[in-house]
Amino acid sequence: MEQPVVDVTGLSRSFAHKTALDGVSFSAAAGQVYGLVGSNGAGKTTLLKHLLGLLRATSGSVRVFGLDPVRDPAAVLGRIGYLSEEHELPEWMRVDELMRYTQAFHPTWDTAYARELLDTFALDPAKKIKELSKGMRAQAGLIAAVAHRPELLILDEPSSGLDAVVRRDILDAIVRAVADDGRTVIFSSHLLDEVERMSDHVTLLHEGRVALSGVLDDVRGAYQRSRVHFTEHFDRPPALDTALVTEGGGRTWSVVHSGSIQQFRESVSARGGEVIESRDATLEEIFLARAGRARPQAEAA
Repeated sequence: MEQPVVDVTGLSRSFAHKTALDGVSFSAAAGQVYGLVGSNGAGKTTLLKHLLGLLRATSGSVRVFGLDPVRDPAAVLGRIGYLSEEHELPEWMRVDELMRYTQAFHPTWDTAYARELLDTFALDPAKKIKELSKGMRAQAGLIAAVAHRPELLILDEPSSGLDAVVRRDILDAIVRAVADDGRTVIFSSHLLDEVERMSDHVTLLHEGRVALSGVLDDVRGAYQRSRVHFTEHFDRPPALDTALVTEGGGRTWSVVHSGSIQQFRESVSARGGEVIESRDATLEEIFLARAGRARPQAEAA
């Protein structure tokens, strides 16, 4: 069996009196895009910092390419590309100087690919970093992260605060990084439509724990959003099997639920109602249901 690119087992990490990660297990295989979602403070950035060897686990284990990134940082980091939402780059450098500086650390640097991306993003190599807009800084940072053809690309909120055109360019570059070379991408984002568009696999962190994780199509297929109509008028959400979130009022309600649609239909029928329509839930609807951003069925009832 092929060794996973990333293998995290029972990872826990605490800061003072706060538990940032609590028994997190996560793995990533070659040639796949992994979306990491969760509310602010859910533990996404903390998990990514462990993969980069910037934090040591309180308990559990972290392996990247089969190595401990804390004990063997040089062997791990040389094979990783990284971009954070801060886009922290040396402002005194020109864009071409940034490229040469980064190239010095990576024997696998692809000069032609870097030049092609500069042309794609219409970045002036002679411009200083401090003269670039936020979007241009993100593009320059992305080139520095991907031009050495890393085996693993880690992106922490890479398109946060950027306009739609720049976000699209960054996402297209991620697709190419994977499609061209069969490499692995792990990226966190609060923009769930991006994650849904880009990911093969999705992991939801909630309060430092994995709330759900799986192949995106399987995750979406396990949750539905149904519109139901009852003959009886309900002042409160009716109790229905497998319902996670129920919204609406009176005789018509919209329900996000898990399990089989047949089980849900039977539960609705038992309360004197019928399912008018049903579809796979979006990733955002699943996130809101599982991360507690909407009123859960049990609390509402």
